[in-house]
Amino acid sequence: MGATWAAEPFSPYGLSHLLVVLLLVAGVAALVALGRSERGSARAARDARILAVAFLALVLPFEAASVARADVVVEGLPLQLCDVAGLLSPYALWTRRPWAAAVMYYWGLSLTTQAVLTPDLSADFPDLVFVQFWGLHLLIVWTAAFLTWGLGIAPDWHGYRVTILVSLGWMASMIAFNAMTGSNYGFLNAKPDAASALDLLGPWPWYVLAEVAIVLTAWALMTWPWVRRGPSTGPSTD
Repeated sequence: MGATWAAEPFSPYGLSHLLVVLLLVAGVAALVALGRSERGSARAARDARILAVAFLALVLPFEAASVARADVVVEGLPLQLCDVAGLLSPYALWTRRPWAAAVMYYWGLSLTTQAVLTPDLSADFPDLVFVQFWGLHLLIVWTAAFLTWGLGIAPDWHGYRVTILVSLGWMASMIAFNAMTGSNYGFLNAKPDAASALDLLGPWPWYVLAEVAIVLTAWALMTWPWVRRGPSTGPSTD
């Protein structure tokens, strides 16, 4: 029998991590350029929907692979914030509704990028967990960049408030679910095993409260430059 290609343990900022970051940046640049070249045209709606179908065709197998794991309740259900963002991504692309684009903007460019910089990942390429983790996170960031800087659907204070309500609703649901099942979705019950920014925020539950305060402040700062420039120039919604 021939040798199998077994995955090695993932090494943060190793070769595979750096290549993924380069792919992330290249995808952002390409999608922003595409969106700007078509902004306000019928082609923009068509290509956004093509991306929605393509992203959905990728996200669904990623999530199915998670559910197929043995310990599905503890870690395999599509309940992490990135899972929710991944499932929202095709909807945001298909409809281009400002509230959905805003949620992708805040989640994708703050929370998902944190996971890109400090990934909680055990196996390297070509393990399915590696492909699933990075595929999902890249699609989320690409969606946010395409909608915001490509098509010009800028966030505003309404989108900020909607994202806060959606996020707090998700947090409350996950805290209750974690308490009932012994899971740790969203790292709301304990910090991840790998090093992360949460290590700087103290023990539980203070790091959760500190994280909320930091995120809300960061999102407000992410909103301010856009509202100073006036209303969004993005396309009208369907």
